[in-house]
Amino acid sequence: MKKLVILIVLVGAGAGGYYGWNRWQTVSRAATGPSRPTTATVELRDISFAVNAAGEIAPAEQVSVRPEINGMLEKLPVDVGDQVKKDSLLFKLDDKLLQQQRASNLTDIEKARLSLEKGERDFKRAHQLLADKLISLEVYDDTKTAFDLAKNALERTQRDLALTDEQLTKTVVRAPFDCTILTRPVSMGQAVSGSGGFNSGTEVLTIADLNSMIINAQVNQADVPRLKAGEAVEVTVEAVAGLTVTGLVERVYPQATIKNNIKGYPARIALKNVDPRIRPGMTANVKIPVASAANVASVPLSAVFTEKASEGGQMERFVYVQQGESFEKRNVKVGVSDFFNAEIQEGLKEGEVVSLELPKEERDKKGQQATKQRKGGGEAGSPGPRAAGPASGTRTNPAPASSTSAPGAGANQKASPKSAPNPPASHPSH
Repeated sequence: MKKLVILIVLVGAGAGGYYGWNRWQTVSRAATGPSRPTTATVELRDISFAVNAAGEIAPAEQVSVRPEINGMLEKLPVDVGDQVKKDSLLFKLDDKLLQQQRASNLTDIEKARLSLEKGERDFKRAHQLLADKLISLEVYDDTKTAFDLAKNALERTQRDLALTDEQLTKTVVRAPFDCTILTRPVSMGQAVSGSGGFNSGTEVLTIADLNSMIINAQVNQADVPRLKAGEAVEVTVEAVAGLTVTGLVERVYPQATIKNNIKGYPARIALKNVDPRIRPGMTANVKIPVASAANVASVPLSAVFTEKASEGGQMERFVYVQQGESFEKRNVKVGVSDFFNAEIQEGLKEGEVVSLELPKEERDKKGQQATKQRKGGGEAGSPGPRAAGPASGTRTNPAPASSTSAPGAGANQKASPKSAPNPPASHPSH
């Protein structure tokens, strides 16, 4: 019995040891295996390059409504959120004092008219008496002066009446366009000051046309040269999930501003067919298409390398194409690229396999050259390949980190807020 127990224990220990060894081998193989793909296949795909920007939605027309004269609010029929048609009443000031002033003006006009009639009669009589040589010229002149003063008094009272009537029209304020009430910081019965007084008057209402909205976006300085007025853009609103609307670039301001410690240029984008769920103050993301290519041969950006052809020569772009167990260096022509893939216009065809890193034989060759140069005390030789630049070939530096624009010159370079020179050519990006 004792031998049987010992045998069972030994068998169990052996099985446990084998299981542990097998598990260790599996974990070891997984740890030593490749952490990422080292090759990619040339595929046909659509590539589009767009400039992205963020901004805040605001009404195209927003007005702070203030009275032109002092007074007290007698009527205030609107409140926040009300939709008001053009020429509808927004508010009315108490006009009792102005009505009394108008009545006084009318009395003054009647008095001035009576004085003018009397002065005219006296002047005509004096004119006849002077012709009959019954009064002196001095008396005639005094009569004429009184008549002229009566005419001036009548004109003055008439102007006072016109001024009072104009002020009466300013007690009623109507909507200048179809609008929505955004704010109403005052209440009915409150005294308000006119816009010509202290602090430009009291703000009674803020109104805006919510059927015409714009986006005030901040565009990174590296992307501004790609923008132009009249270009259609795609807009998504963060607060309304799944909503995508169309906008139109109205203008890009010529003066740079700094926002969130990043220099950029303000752009005004008008929204078309505004959804009623969109409200002022919401954040919008704008996608402005710059270039695109449909159903073209493409590879990951990390598969394209850049190297100087010769001292002082132009940069050439190439890939390493798999040929059996080795890789062949092949020059390519790159077209449109986005953040991940690059269009290959010449040099590759669909289905070929390219390396995503510098092949082993190339690494060994570079290492041997560097060793020989160190032993000989010479300077470094020709620079090694590095990651490819953008498809356009016009930028040599990555876009700032805050920008969501297209990638910079090195596909594997890290973006920084300021433009920096390319890394040393002797260090591959991979």
